[in-house]
Amino acid sequence: MTFLMIIQLLIVLAALYVGSRYGSLALGAISGIGLAILVFGFGLEPGTPPTDVIYIIIAAVTCAGTLQASGGMDWMIQVAEKLLRKHPAHITFLGPLVTFFLTVLVGTGHVVYTIMPIICDIALKKNIRPERPCGVASIASQVGITCSPIAAAVVAFVTISNANGYMVAIPQVLMVTIPACVIGLMCASLASYKRGKDLDKDPEFLKRKADPKIYKYMYGSSATTLDKEITKSAKVSVFVFLGALLVIVCFAFCQMIHVGDQSLADAISLPKMNLCIQIIMLVAAALNIMLCKVDLKNCVSGSVWKSGMVAVIAIYGIAWLADTYFGNYLEEMKAMLTDLVTRAPWTIAFVFFLVSVLINSQGAVVVAMLPLAYELGIAGPVLLGVLPSVYGYFFIPNYPSDIATVNFDRSGTTRIGKYLLNHSFMMPGLISVTVSTVIGYLITNVLFRGYFSGFMQ
Repeated sequence: MTFLMIIQLLIVLAALYVGSRYGSLALGAISGIGLAILVFGFGLEPGTPPTDVIYIIIAAVTCAGTLQASGGMDWMIQVAEKLLRKHPAHITFLGPLVTFFLTVLVGTGHVVYTIMPIICDIALKKNIRPERPCGVASIASQVGITCSPIAAAVVAFVTISNANGYMVAIPQVLMVTIPACVIGLMCASLASYKRGKDLDKDPEFLKRKADPKIYKYMYGSSATTLDKEITKSAKVSVFVFLGALLVIVCFAFCQMIHVGDQSLADAISLPKMNLCIQIIMLVAAALNIMLCKVDLKNCVSGSVWKSGMVAVIAIYGIAWLADTYFGNYLEEMKAMLTDLVTRAPWTIAFVFFLVSVLINSQGAVVVAMLPLAYELGIAGPVLLGVLPSVYGYFFIPNYPSDIATVNFDRSGTTRIGKYLLNHSFMMPGLISVTVSTVIGYLITNVLFRGYFSGFMQ
């Protein structure tokens, strides 16, 4: 690596670091400053913005936004709450599973803001230390992103892999990530089952409980969605949304089924999968608007729409910046890393994780780093196996879902530690991501190696 390459890499890292400190839209916008310095200051050839992924995010967020505005998401949360309140003693295991599968369905982890206060409330009323389920549940809401058929990380992985000769489809990705991530989360839940002191033995909690005002704050009300009225239109919007997901999965299966020398998708002249997803999501959004009388002002002001648009800007700037840098130094990168990835290709998981710590977006990690991984000669099954490692932004507790979880826990047991890194999300996050990555790698490269290698062309 030359001195000039190091200077330019430091500019890239500085842009990501400063952007992460400001958060939100700043990640993408400040990446633009780094891009401008590389292009105009150093004369590097500009890379290519990840337009396919951005279009898919816009379509999916538009659909999910109409689902939220119609009240359909409230109905989904109610169903989840009924399950949790029916089995309160198992909240440390059921809470993370609920946030995980909500993310899988909706494609964004920000749905956790509605269910997390309920998880905290159930744990506290059952005299279970809320940190135990809440820490894992917040992690689970983000882990679900690599398991959702409409999440940017999954769609980007499929699109980029296909472009590099690894003809994997969405169902095949989910066949790896869902079991791997569920096992990882259950390991994290098991490790959290007796985490920390029980509430009746925790002096800090008992001190808070002895204060009448704090006691009333903790126990005086119950967080619930069961009192919300669910309209017929809200239920219709859920069925429309789930129907759209089912169609997407069916189309993806058409890519897997072969008729002679071509896939069924090619035989019936289906468009590319990224276009199919966009079309189906837009149709579902239109049906929600027409059938469910969606207030479009509520749609664009909802948390799902806002978080989705922030993701678009973040991926736009970050991925363009990374593609510009790595695209200009591809041969040098190959020369430096080829020996390492040849001997231990799974070590790319550490790169994915570290980049995620910096940029707070799994989709952006995939878009920015996966092309480089393929250029280095790492096989598709290896990259699919380590896909769960693109979630590392729990490491520094500045992500909105983690901060919100701390605030939702009225008991004060879920916290960000004095030394920043000793927070409630570190242990479950490390266990979940490590176990999920190991299990994913075993599935694609040991247990079913022949099956997943069969998609290479």
